[in-house]
Amino acid sequence: MRRRALITLLGGAAAWPFAARAQQPAMPVIGFLDPRSPDTVRDRLRAFRQGLKDTGYVEGENVTIVYRFAENQIDRLPELGADLVRRNVAVIATAGDDVALVAKAATTTIPIVFIASRDPVSLGLVASLARPGGNLTGINFFGGELAAKRLELLRELVPTAVRVAVLVNPASATIAETTLKDVQAAARTIGLQIQILNASTSREIDAAFATLVRERPDALLIGTDTFLSSRRVQLVNLATRHAIPATFTQRDFAEIGGLMSYASNITDAWRQAGGYAGRILKGAKPADLPVVQSSKFELVINHQTARMLGITVPDKLLATADEVIE
Repeated sequence: MRRRALITLLGGAAAWPFAARAQQPAMPVIGFLDPRSPDTVRDRLRAFRQGLKDTGYVEGENVTIVYRFAENQIDRLPELGADLVRRNVAVIATAGDDVALVAKAATTTIPIVFIASRDPVSLGLVASLARPGGNLTGINFFGGELAAKRLELLRELVPTAVRVAVLVNPASATIAETTLKDVQAAARTIGLQIQILNASTSREIDAAFATLVRERPDALLIGTDTFLSSRRVQLVNLATRHAIPATFTQRDFAEIGGLMSYASNITDAWRQAGGYAGRILKGAKPADLPVVQSSKFELVINHQTARMLGITVPDKLLATADEVIE
């Protein structure tokens, strides 16, 4: 009897660790929604995970991230967002203005952390920057608001420019309209003529460049848009092939051969978004987390591309640049 009792006692003791593990709460799940493919945002995702880590969360250890990438098929975003809602994730993180609007339409209860290029109040994402209200908050990295500054810098780089083409995506109507409004106002101030080109597909980008080759404007400004950002290799290759001086919205463009970019530090914005997601997992409410506005801006000039295009970069602009790629 004593032996049977001892075996039973030992067996019960061996089961304790398993019982304890079974009672441990499941790891929280973050849903990540992005319109691009994962290979194009690898560095940014690393920054997002760093932001999570700064708040005590490490993917695979105490938090799970479910990724949903639209692979540049924007029409897939609503279903991908709905899938995350059905999974009842703890937080949804989004990258891009249109993606944030999709997530907002999908749920009014799950917290959403956005990374937006335009004023989130005017986009209808939050009630105010200081007190967002509702279930959304996030990071505004001023992608669209910098269009006028990009035009000024482009004029400094190409001082003989008279006519500048602006490429926008009409499918993102609000973003395109605001970009054109800002650029046209700046153009009047510095005496430039603006030619508007539209593209919502890869084929339409090719058609827009066919127009550029035929009509030969002096320079090109690429508008802020998630789709255009996803086509950066195509845009840079076409601008280089046809020797069109162009300015872009993110340093990613300059790093792969684009002439110039002026933008906020997008990697830092993604890190901050990861930090906000972590704070929400700890119990913070989106309504009480003020929208963070980026304060780091970078001018990047690809000097090698400038030389290839026969452009002499003014010394003043070289001195101003945060990075010159040789």
